[in-house]
Amino acid sequence: MNTITTTQELEEALSRPLAGDLDAVRALTGDLVILGVGGKMGPTLAIRARRAMDQAGVRRRVIGVSRFGESGLKQRLESAGVETVSADLLDRQSVEALPESSDVIFMAGRKFGTEGSAHLTWAMNALVPALVSERYRSSRIAVFSSGNVYAHRPLVQGGSDELTPPGPVGEYAQSVLARERMFEYAADRDGTRIVLLRLNYAVELRYGVLADIGGKVFRGEPVELGVSAVNVIWQGDANSVALQSLALASAPPAILNIAGPETVPVRRIAERFGTIFGKPPVFRGTESGTALLNDAGKSHRLFGYPSVSFEQCLLWTAEWIRQGGASLDKPTHFEVPDGRY
Repeated sequence: MNTITTTQELEEALSRPLAGDLDAVRALTGDLVILGVGGKMGPTLAIRARRAMDQAGVRRRVIGVSRFGESGLKQRLESAGVETVSADLLDRQSVEALPESSDVIFMAGRKFGTEGSAHLTWAMNALVPALVSERYRSSRIAVFSSGNVYAHRPLVQGGSDELTPPGPVGEYAQSVLARERMFEYAADRDGTRIVLLRLNYAVELRYGVLADIGGKVFRGEPVELGVSAVNVIWQGDANSVALQSLALASAPPAILNIAGPETVPVRRIAERFGTIFGKPPVFRGTESGTALLNDAGKSHRLFGYPSVSFEQCLLWTAEWIRQGGASLDKPTHFEVPDGRY
């Protein structure tokens, strides 16, 4: 696909299954439940799983669970063949009433708004995992975590790999580590098979690091340089790894970084957008020489390199911005170095 010009084309591309997805759904022994399906990545992951099952001839259900606050999302998922359950994961009775499933993808969580309401972030990121891991103690669970559990590193050292000790900065990152610890406790207590997915950063055309930087360059706004570089991965590829990662679930939990293979300087990204737009970027601050970086070599060895390259993501994003494509209007704040979100 050379260009993506409509939301329909974008969502089709994000949910288009890869060969590995078909293999992953063939290996399921029961239905697939996706908790927190209403977030930025959940809808296209659920539809990808449904499409993969249909193409592979797998007769399993895909069940998306959310509070469904977004208008029309429930209907959109159901029209694509995804069953939906409305539930508040902070409510123990609602969690206990969730449908049985052999395989679960956990996507629920809270990041932005932590400053001022840290108690809610901790409840979502620590209490909910405790309730969910108890409910699905006999299931395989792929848990979306975050590369934020790692500390920022000098660029010359490269990204953190799965053996790097956590060093979370700020309450959000600390609460994400608490999420992992709750699932680790479940694995130790009940033998629950779990894989922890430390993601940095999924991008699509309406949201993500590339949309943030490209939008600022297009509007002539300054691009912050304090966080010197990033890893990015096409959201469809990140969701594909999540589906395939269920095969890694174990007790104690497996850990898997999800990211693109490149470490890309923020300055270089902005300059590339500037060349495309014919607008020299404006910068603010100086490069610190450090960044929150993931080494996802393990994922690439297991599941291959992303199907969509960094350059393709950037070109698609630039064209999307230039034509006035829709935005989710949710800045990532990737440039925040102190963990305050």
